[in-house]
Amino acid sequence: MKDATTVKHTVLEQYGLKDVKVNWNLSPEKLQQITVDKGMGKETSNGTLAINTGKFTGRSPQDRFLVKDNYTADKVWWGKTNKPISPKNFEKLKNEVTNYLSGKEIYARDGYVCAEPEFRTNIRTITELPWSNLFVYNMFLRPSEKELENFKEDWLVLCAPGYVCPDPKAYGIRQGNFSIINFTQKIALVGGSAYTGEIKKGIFSALNMILPVEKNVLPMHCSANVGKYGNTAIFFGLSGTGKTTLSADPDRKLIGDDEHGWTADNTIFNFEGGCYAKVIDLTEEKEPDIFRAIKPGALLENVIFKDNGEVDYKDSSITQNTRVSYPIYHIDNIQETLYANNPKNIFFLTCDAFGVLPPVSKLTPGQAAYHFISGYTAKVAGTEAGITEPVPSFSACFGEPFMPLHPAVYGEMLSKKMQEAGVNVWLINTGWSAGPYGVGSRIKLKYTRAMITGILNGDLDNVDYEQNFIFGLYMPKYCPGVPSEILDPMNTWLQKGAYIGKAIQLAHSFHLNFEKFAGQASEQIIEGGPLIDEHHHLHEHF
Repeated sequence: MKDATTVKHTVLEQYGLKDVKVNWNLSPEKLQQITVDKGMGKETSNGTLAINTGKFTGRSPQDRFLVKDNYTADKVWWGKTNKPISPKNFEKLKNEVTNYLSGKEIYARDGYVCAEPEFRTNIRTITELPWSNLFVYNMFLRPSEKELENFKEDWLVLCAPGYVCPDPKAYGIRQGNFSIINFTQKIALVGGSAYTGEIKKGIFSALNMILPVEKNVLPMHCSANVGKYGNTAIFFGLSGTGKTTLSADPDRKLIGDDEHGWTADNTIFNFEGGCYAKVIDLTEEKEPDIFRAIKPGALLENVIFKDNGEVDYKDSSITQNTRVSYPIYHIDNIQETLYANNPKNIFFLTCDAFGVLPPVSKLTPGQAAYHFISGYTAKVAGTEAGITEPVPSFSACFGEPFMPLHPAVYGEMLSKKMQEAGVNVWLINTGWSAGPYGVGSRIKLKYTRAMITGILNGDLDNVDYEQNFIFGLYMPKYCPGVPSEILDPMNTWLQKGAYIGKAIQLAHSFHLNFEKFAGQASEQIIEGGPLIDEHHHLHEHF
């Protein structure tokens, strides 16, 4: 055993880590024990570990950088999402981090991402904190004992929450914390933030570059499930639109809830080996799968306890972004391999708080690419007095913060894959009907589930559709289990003029948002947008 440990120390010296006491591939139980013993976390009444991530309770998008070098310079869509840092500054920060970790007790773990064997990518993670290492165990895929023997990493993650850069300007960063991806050295470097999502999203961002550029695989921020007869469905949607809820279906097996790839031969595969779910307002009846997955081995973040040691999921006094990570095997109904073929339906989920989008519509290839690149949802008005208007929110490809390439690249790939695989794409509004937020009401979950079930069963293949005259979307006139009068949103508004005014306002937001992509989008995609422009003119192609 001594020899193995010595070897492992030598391994770490190649990264510049000296005199470290390394804990290698510890079990979840052991990591939990260490965390509790060191006073870094406590256990809930059912024995689940809960920790506090400190200053950062979410990602810090403004402190995310990509190293600008020969590999990235001409490929990356540089801008507010993808900020450059020089190779020289990266090197300086990496040395700072390895010096900081040297002489400490640290935690190393070998795992991999991409469940489809052909795309498997080995990740070695070195963390300062034991519970960060538990997060990595939960979220990445877990190699067998045999596979660990000759493990060789493709990427390295160095995570040092305790290192805060004393002179950010001198290193080309904004403040003391940072999350940096170096595609040439294949290193993700996290410093100054203990928020575990930085590790997961660092690797996701890396895959979002490597897979399309080098492997012709479309990376997607989505959930996916598969039915009894092998038909796969994909769900895109921003936070709060129902991605996790709607992909958890007792009649279908879950492939994964957040990050997937779509290969040239139409396999859909999970990147991860676990789930990282929001738990604010969690109840067993709303989200039974997530609720039951919170047991020993799971890791709760930034939650508040009641006096009896149970978690108070309603309490957001630390953050709205309370979370849990757990290995996917904590869920019963999963697709064992974490991949499946034959994608047949794609759902774009949007919570339209303006109440003007149809609850379900079928998209043409151009519309599908347009809505994918737009990535629309609407945030409900904040709690401040006087704010009553919903706020439109656009996140390109439903995952803009993690996309190094221009959104049109992903949009064109999706459009092409859709057409080759004969996939149907649907826009599902899980938001409001019969008026905007504050006037209308949220579309019943029961109806949304009936629409999705109807689509998956083929019930909407042969019904009549009509086109919405503002958005150009094709609305079915009938769907089993759903009152027909709600299928055309204008019918549900008391005043038709008010509907038209509000719909034009939203159409205008779409056009304004799309201007920045228009230069790189094809004619077919541009024509997939709303038919009415800001001057209230119908487009000629209508």
